[in-house]
Amino acid sequence: MTATPAPRDATTGTTEKVADAIRNGIRTGQFVPGQHLVEAELTLRLQISRSSLREALRHLNGDGIVAIHRYRGAHICRLSRRDTRDLLAVLEQLVRLAARLAAASTHEKRTLMDAALDAARRHDEDGDHRSYIAIRQAFYDCLFEVAANRELPRVTPLRRADLFRAQMRPYQSWEQQQIHTAGYRQIAQAVVAGNVEAAEAAVQALFAETRAMVTALPDVAFEEG
Repeated sequence: MTATPAPRDATTGTTEKVADAIRNGIRTGQFVPGQHLVEAELTLRLQISRSSLREALRHLNGDGIVAIHRYRGAHICRLSRRDTRDLLAVLEQLVRLAARLAAASTHEKRTLMDAALDAARRHDEDGDHRSYIAIRQAFYDCLFEVAANRELPRVTPLRRADLFRAQMRPYQSWEQQQIHTAGYRQIAQAVVAGNVEAAEAAVQALFAETRAMVTALPDVAFEEG
């Protein structure tokens, strides 16, 4: 006898949607690191119950996106300089692995990295910060697809990286954004060319530039809100 699949829990679906809404809000600047999350405002804004909101916040707390304090409520996490350096150290190794696998792949979709190049060119033309966010998202989506390792997207802390980018946003100049975009372009070009060493070297250069930016940032960029 074939077992009937258990129906999807509606509460679980709502929780995931709320968590996604908050993550997307961080990417687009609707929520900022250090911001206090007021339950009454969020339940009204997202048209959900308080129990669904709290469950979503617990999920985000497990991802290191939201901090929950017994007496102060929930806040969007804010990274210290030490947190940022630790995050970059882990992220660099995983992106280097992804770039290496992608460049060595014979997968026909390797040319998908061209999409990242096109997005980078559009970014140079329009200068819109939202396009920079879209470039970053498209770049990593393409890189992981071409790398063809199912575990990489699961273990790579891109959600914490979104938090880092949101926190640095007020302090990052247009020139620094262009340098970062050029870094994505160099990685993509090396992957499309199938050059493993060049792909890893491009990742290393990108993260070196990012660490230099973090070192140069004022202390106020890392203070708690």
